[in-house]
Amino acid sequence: MARAFLVVMDSVGIGGAPDADQFFNGDQPDTGANTLGHIAQACAAGRAEEGRSGPLKLPVLSALGLGAAVKLASGLDLPDLHAEIKGGWGAATEVSRGKDTPSGHWELAGLPVPWDWHYFPDETPAFPDPVTAHLAKMAGTEGILGNCHASGTAVIADLGAEHCETGWPICYTSADSVLQIAAHEDHFGLDRLLDLCRAVAPMLHEMKVGRVIARPFVGDAASGFERTANRRDFAIMPPKPVLTNWVQDAGGKVYAIGKIGDIFSLQGIDEVRKGRDAALMGHLGHLVDEAEDGSFTFANFVEFDSEYGHRRDVSGYARALEWFDREIGQIMARLRPGDLMVLTADHGNDPTWIGTDHTRERVPVLVTGGAQGPLGQIGFADVAHVVADHLGVAPQT
Repeated sequence: MARAFLVVMDSVGIGGAPDADQFFNGDQPDTGANTLGHIAQACAAGRAEEGRSGPLKLPVLSALGLGAAVKLASGLDLPDLHAEIKGGWGAATEVSRGKDTPSGHWELAGLPVPWDWHYFPDETPAFPDPVTAHLAKMAGTEGILGNCHASGTAVIADLGAEHCETGWPICYTSADSVLQIAAHEDHFGLDRLLDLCRAVAPMLHEMKVGRVIARPFVGDAASGFERTANRRDFAIMPPKPVLTNWVQDAGGKVYAIGKIGDIFSLQGIDEVRKGRDAALMGHLGHLVDEAEDGSFTFANFVEFDSEYGHRRDVSGYARALEWFDREIGQIMARLRPGDLMVLTADHGNDPTWIGTDHTRERVPVLVTGGAQGPLGQIGFADVAHVVADHLGVAPQT
C-alpha cells in the first residue's frame, strides 16, 4: 500500500510569480525576486563564501529537476543546476492573496485562502488601541513593549533587558498577517507566554490576522539574548477540510513535522514531531523507515526562512540548501517501492532583495516515486491532488 511524504522547503521560491508587482517589500515590488536563482548566481560569482565555497552544489535536487523548474518559472538558466533529471518536476503558482505561511500551506493542502488577511500598518504604534489593551490585560501588565514592525532578533536585542525589568511582553509584527509576542522563558515564563498567545488569538483571528506567534527567548543583557526552539504558532483554523483531513478521514495516519501542526491547528493530524531543522530531518528519516502503509507525512523545514531569508544571509541560505540536499538524498534512498515524496515551498524570501520580508514567487514541485518528466505550470492546490491521487484518497470540498 502507498505512502506519501510532502516536504516544504520554507521560502525556497524560484521567481516568476505573475502578480509579483502587487506585493511589496517596503515600496519595492517583488517583481524580479528569485530566491533560489539569486542565491545560485551569488554562489557562482563568489559572493557566498562564508562557511562554504564555490558554485551552489545541489546534486540531488538538480537530478529531480530543480534547475529546470527555475527556468520554467522565471526563465533563468542556472548552469550549475543542470543534471540528468530522474523525477517529476514543475513550477507552482499561488492564487491566495498572500505571501505567507498559512496562505502557502493551506493552498498546498488543497484550500486557497477564501479571504483577504488583515495586516498591521508599518508605523508606530502598529496595533490599534483595543488590541494593545487586550494584550496588556491578558498579560496582567500595565502595557506592552514594541508595538511596531520589527525583526525578531533585533527586537529582543533592543528590548530584552527592558522586558526582563518590567515584565511587559514584547509585541511586534511584520509584512505578514501576524502578531508575534516575545518573552523570556525564565523571567516571564514559557507556559505564561503560551497562555497569553492562546488567550489573545481569538480576537486576532476574528480580525483575520493569520497567526499569533509565541517567540520565547533566553539569555541576558551582558551575554545577549537568543530565541529558543519553543516557538508556537496559534493559527486560524482552516474553514474547510484540507489534505490532512482527506487522508485521516479515509483511514490513513497523518504525521506533522515542524510547524505543520500549528499551521493547521492540528486538524486532521495524528502525531506532531518538532525541533530544529536537524532534528526534523531525523524525524522525517524515522518516518520514512517506520510509517505505516497508507500514511501521509507533512513536513516543514523553516530555517531557510527564519534563519537566513529574513536575515538576508546569502551564504547561510546556501549552506542550508546544500545541507538539505545531502540529507534528503540519504532519506530518499530509503523510500520503499510505492512511496511518493514531493518537495516544494510555500513562498519566497530572496536574501538578495530589499527589506526583510517574504517575496511573492512561484515554487518548485519536485516528485520522486510518482510521475516522471515535466509537470508544467501547475497551481499550489494541484500538489494536494498529486498526493491524494497517489494515496487513493478522495478530495473533500
